[in-house]
Amino acid sequence: MTSSRRIIARAASSATLALVAGCTVGPDFKAPDAPIDAGYSADQLPKQTTSAKVAGGDAQHLIDGRDIPGDWWSLYHSEPLNKLVEVALKANPDLDAAQAALRQAQEAALAENGALYPTITGSAGGSRQKALQGGFGSSIYSLYNVGPNLSYTIDIWGATRRNIEELEAKAEYQRFELEASYLSLTSNVVTAAIAEASLRGQIQATQEVISAETKSLDTVRKQVSLGGAARADLLNQQSTLAATQATLPPLQKQLAQERNQIQAYLGRFPNQDTGEQFDLAALVLPGELPVSLPSKLVEQRPDVQAAEANLHAASAAIGVALANELPQLTLSANVGLEALTLAKTFEGKSLVWGIGSSATGTIFDGGKLLHTKRAADAAFDQAAAQYRSTVIQAFLDVANALRALTSDADALQAEFAAETAAADSLTLAQAQLEAGGINVLTLLTAQQNYQQARIGLVKAQAARYADTAALFQALGGGWWNRSDVVAKDRGAAQQTDAAL
Repeated sequence: MTSSRRIIARAASSATLALVAGCTVGPDFKAPDAPIDAGYSADQLPKQTTSAKVAGGDAQHLIDGRDIPGDWWSLYHSEPLNKLVEVALKANPDLDAAQAALRQAQEAALAENGALYPTITGSAGGSRQKALQGGFGSSIYSLYNVGPNLSYTIDIWGATRRNIEELEAKAEYQRFELEASYLSLTSNVVTAAIAEASLRGQIQATQEVISAETKSLDTVRKQVSLGGAARADLLNQQSTLAATQATLPPLQKQLAQERNQIQAYLGRFPNQDTGEQFDLAALVLPGELPVSLPSKLVEQRPDVQAAEANLHAASAAIGVALANELPQLTLSANVGLEALTLAKTFEGKSLVWGIGSSATGTIFDGGKLLHTKRAADAAFDQAAAQYRSTVIQAFLDVANALRALTSDADALQAEFAAETAAADSLTLAQAQLEAGGINVLTLLTAQQNYQQARIGLVKAQAARYADTAALFQALGGGWWNRSDVVAKDRGAAQQTDAAL
């Protein structure tokens, strides 16, 4: 081993020993315990919903502790829906942005790890200098030097390690933000497909009502011509038909906008719609639904995990602020070759070296470090409050989803009964009108009741499917049973190079 290598090795060994002897100031983070007294309802929730003999009216069973599949949307047994989600997961730009944010945070943490090691730089230079010679004039000479320099700030108080801890926590935060983006996207795609199916059902129902009212108008027109009805009856029927027709364009507008939104989820422009269509009859309502144990919910919700990572980062930042208030020790070493002529630079007698150390500490900074520490404490308190708020919101989401499942099942049962009664009433009124047994006002009332009941039934059917999606989203969406996020994380740099 040459002299220069021995010098650098001794300096590195000294730095390592100092590092091992160092401590880490600041709080050691401990993840918050899951709430032990939290639940989804103050009273006992039913384990089964009611049913109705209509599409989307099957009873659903709530099963405590059942795991959630990563591809929960496949439980609707709709191949077009599965394809829609698949395309969205591959092409949505918001997911790409979340992936990039995760890679950035991971690389930042890896970069900071380099601060745990000495920094070695190499230099080569030459200069022309003039120097006095003991009062007898001056001389002009050239000076050439080449060699490595080592510098190392010993992490005595753990500032670097706490900073790495903070950056790793921020990377963990971005990982769960990515999981939340996946969950939000899949839930939005499923909900949008259900909304489209609902609008198509409402449009179809409205068109059927318009067709029935048009036939009734023809009947009233004939009766007027025969003297069996007054012209006022004809005008009333025409008014009712026009009012029903006026409800159609808003529904068609909503459908078009929903289709545009779906294209945006898929990373497409509105004109790139490939024509996938959804209707409620083609969707299967999942019959068995999981209900995660309250103690597991905080582990399953990506937003809660992200809030915990944010709390961890805030805790580590306190350690960084504390360490910065304490003195810092830096070791340095250099070794090289130095000569007055370029030809003699690489001769053995040209070897020069130096080893040094320095300690620095803040004497006065106008309170900067003090208030930085206080700001870190306040940031931790803020993160802790945000964590508690996120946990409460998680339980609220599940509680609301469970209530919606049972209540909307009851609502569908009632809407089905109302629609059946309204349809029977309208059929009877139409027959009686043709026979001249009732006036037009009775028919108009039956028509309005049927239209409201028909649209209400479609909305109630759609609500059952949407409630199911909301429950899966509230429970975390089963991201822990998926591997696509992890797989996409690997080889990020290679993927970027390939893309470029």
